[in-house]
Amino acid sequence: MIESGFLITSFVSLFVIIDPIGLAPIFIALTQGLDARRRRKIAVRAILVASGILALFAVLGEAVLEFVGISMSAFRVAGGILLFLTALDMLFERRTKRRENTSQPDEEDDFDDPSVFPLAIPLIAGPGSIATMILLTGEHPGALGFVSVMGVAASVLLILFAFFLSAGLLGRALGKTGITVVTRLLGMLLAALAVQFVLDGLRDFGFVGS
Repeated sequence: MIESGFLITSFVSLFVIIDPIGLAPIFIALTQGLDARRRRKIAVRAILVASGILALFAVLGEAVLEFVGISMSAFRVAGGILLFLTALDMLFERRTKRRENTSQPDEEDDFDDPSVFPLAIPLIAGPGSIATMILLTGEHPGALGFVSVMGVAASVLLILFAFFLSAGLLGRALGKTGITVVTRLLGMLLAALAVQFVLDGLRDFGFVGS
């Protein structure tokens, strides 16, 4: 039997690391200019992809990375670099310019679809949440532990999905100028977060002092 204290601790840990409240404005910035239908589609795809990734690491844990010869530290560095590239897009509005240059704006644009990257990876299922899933399932091995941890993760992702769905209302409240300001600010924050990911990875390798 899984004790309630473990479930509460698991929920708090995943909620803080995934940070649904903090991801909502990022979702607005990444889906700027899209209609409600496409935003909802992106939100669903991001949640499903992230759920699958977290479930995979909950089952297989570090064996997945070890199988392909990748350490969690290397994963942090790679995720940080990719996230930094997204931050540059947000800072210089390259994503918005690409949409404006599209001849058929209603056509699905997979290149600009942020559902898999950077929403699902690494913002939702990033090094922090993946490592947390590995640690939590490691505390309670077996089917019951997996189901309990995945249930907690699912509840956090449902909360995140609710924040994503309400992003349109928040976007209308901010207006175009407000969204532009928020996008630039979040781009700077994402850049700092990306650098922190890289530094954490390099610190694990011993290249950066504590």
